[in-house]
Amino acid sequence: MSESSAEVVAAAAGGWRRTTGLAGIAIGVLAAGAATGVAIERLTVGRGMRRKARLALDSAGPYGALRGTPGKAYADDGTELYYEVDDVDPEAESARPRRRRLFGRKPPAPVTVVFSHGYCLNQDSWHFQRAALRGVVRTVHWDQRSHGRSGRGVSQVRDGAPITIDELGRDLKAVIDAAVPEGPIVLVGHSMGGMTVMALADQFPELVRERVVAVALVGTSSGRLGEVNFGLPVAGVNAVRRVLPGVLKALGQQAALVEKGRRATADLFAGIIKRYSFASRDIDPAVARFAERMIESTPIDVVAEYYPAFNDHDKTEALARFAELPVLVLAGVQDLVTPSEHSEAIADLLSEAELVLVPDAGHLVMLEHPELVTDRLADLLVRAGAVPAGTTVDGYGSTSSTVRPG
Repeated sequence: MSESSAEVVAAAAGGWRRTTGLAGIAIGVLAAGAATGVAIERLTVGRGMRRKARLALDSAGPYGALRGTPGKAYADDGTELYYEVDDVDPEAESARPRRRRLFGRKPPAPVTVVFSHGYCLNQDSWHFQRAALRGVVRTVHWDQRSHGRSGRGVSQVRDGAPITIDELGRDLKAVIDAAVPEGPIVLVGHSMGGMTVMALADQFPELVRERVVAVALVGTSSGRLGEVNFGLPVAGVNAVRRVLPGVLKALGQQAALVEKGRRATADLFAGIIKRYSFASRDIDPAVARFAERMIESTPIDVVAEYYPAFNDHDKTEALARFAELPVLVLAGVQDLVTPSEHSEAIADLLSEAELVLVPDAGHLVMLEHPELVTDRLADLLVRAGAVPAGTTVDGYGSTSSTVRPG
């Protein structure tokens, strides 16, 4: 750690009880990409009313309530990884036209779409896409280590080992082995989830070659994340990069105090938080509150454990594994966390990929513009042969589907 970093850490520790909440939220926002939203504009509404509004949204909002058949996989270090499967109705599946096959050959396994979520989120971040695809295609949703319902990383807790993106790729392989032991796969990843998909391809090229039939990379990056400025002036972002690792480590070592501070100062940083999550001014308050709950559930020590991995992430060469596949690359033009230029760079290396840039969208594009993301995913599934040509989802928040001429 540099001398200036050590001074900052010492100062933060010296005034811990006064500053821990503010620092915890501010740094959590920058490190986690502020994967949250706000339920209501805090500057114009009293604190008591804001608290009541949050409680009302928490009780009334249906977001994140979808559940599937639960399962557990185990990472190579023993970490318990939680996943859920949404199976296709057997009757609906049998009614679909199939290609003719040789007598006695086993019917082909259905295509499974595996969704990987981003940093400080969980599997519920795909709520709209999950709802729309139910009954259309088999899907698997899982929580990355130390997120959601998955267990804390064993290597991190027991050995103090740093988290790496490669480790997340191996975790995804464990989930696939448990939840999708056979049949074709479509890989979908948002932000860190997209990096996880790249790490899987880097370490298990035979899996991609033999079983993956399509890939969707949403709001993600193949590397050079250390150059992202988060929309800050050059001097400001350089200062943040210089001190952030040390301060995060200090905060992670005082997790209980920081969590108390985060709850106490939740309203103060709402404007900053919202800026790093969404670009639209008219985002549904219930959706914003849904995103906020996900970040609230991610402990500060987990935020601290993950942060260094992003600067080390470089999976540009792994993208070549997807060169012969249908690929969707999608990003919000106003994403301050994984800027759309990173998606453009990915698409430049995959000449056949479909590149979709959403003008009025931030980092949580699948929550901000769910109908658009779902539409492009549905098209990818058709191109990959995962669903019959002409099949499309009807809306983005229901479980129905329709068939119309292609």
